[in-house]
Amino acid sequence: MAIFRLKDRKTDAPAPASEALQGFLEGFSIEVMPRTAAKVDSFADILPAGTRVYIAHIDGTPIEDMVETARRLNAEGFPVMPHFPARIIKDATTLGDWIARYQGEANVDQALLLAGGVDKPHGDFHSSMQLLETGLFDLAGFKRLHVAGHPEGNKDIDADGSTKLVDEAVMWKQGFSEKTDAEMAIATQFAFEAQPVIDWAARLQAMGVTLPIHVGIAGPAKLQTLIKFSIACGVGPSLRVLQRRAKDVTKLLLPFEPTEVLEDFAAHHVAHPDSLIQKVHFFPLGGIKTNAGFAEALLDG
Repeated sequence: MAIFRLKDRKTDAPAPASEALQGFLEGFSIEVMPRTAAKVDSFADILPAGTRVYIAHIDGTPIEDMVETARRLNAEGFPVMPHFPARIIKDATTLGDWIARYQGEANVDQALLLAGGVDKPHGDFHSSMQLLETGLFDLAGFKRLHVAGHPEGNKDIDADGSTKLVDEAVMWKQGFSEKTDAEMAIATQFAFEAQPVIDWAARLQAMGVTLPIHVGIAGPAKLQTLIKFSIACGVGPSLRVLQRRAKDVTKLLLPFEPTEVLEDFAAHHVAHPDSLIQKVHFFPLGGIKTNAGFAEALLDG
C-alpha cells in the first residue's frame, strides 16, 4: 500500500475520481469551529444536503458561540455534532447545561465525546468514558454518539508508547455501545497513510469491536500548514511522512490533495466491505470552502 503522496498541482482541480472513491466519499462529514463557520455565508451552497457537521470546541470558546453555530447549521438543514471535550467541562451540572442548551436552542441530538486537548482537567472529568457514565446523553435521548480513535496510539494516554490503555478504552466503549440506544462510531485523528489505519481497524475487529470507523482525513492545505497542525495534534508517524516531504523546501508552499490516500481507503473498502472503516471525516485544515470544493469535485467524478 502506497503512503500518502502529495500531489504538486497548479490548479485546484483534483484528478478524476474512481467509482470506488466516489462511493466511499458518499456521506462524508466535515469539521468547523465557530470562528471559521462565521466566514461562510451559506453552508448550503458548499456542502451536500444532509452532511454531518462537527463543531470543534477549543478550550476558551464560549459555549454561547458553540450553541449559536449549532443553531445556524441546524437552521440550514445540517445534522450537527458538537464536540464535548471532557477536560474542559467542569462537572455534571455544566455537562447537563450544555446538553440542554444544544437541544433547546439548536435541536442537537448528536455528539462527539473526547478527552480534549488540555493537559490539566478543569474539573471532574478527564475522559470521554466519564461523560458517558453520567447517563446524561441517554437521558436526553441523543440518537448518535461518536468517540475518538487513535490509529497511531496516543502518548497522552499510553506514555510508554504501547496501546494498552487506548485498547482498554475502546473495549469499554464497545461494551457501552451494546447498552445504549444511541448509534455509536469511532472518529479518528487525521492520518496520512492508509495501511496503518487499516491494520489498526483489523486488530480492533479481531478484538471484538464492531463500532464503525470514520477515518480522519486532512483536507487540501499547504504542506507547512499540515506540519503545524500535526505537531499540535500529536500525529507522530504521520508527521514523519510530512517531514520527509518537507526536505524539498520548494514544496512547502505548494497545495496538496489527499486523493491517493483516499483512493487507498476506497480500494480497501471495496475489497473488504465488512471492514470497520466505513466513512470519511474531513479536517479542513486549508479552509472549509477549499475542502468542500475538493470533495464535491471528487463526488462529481
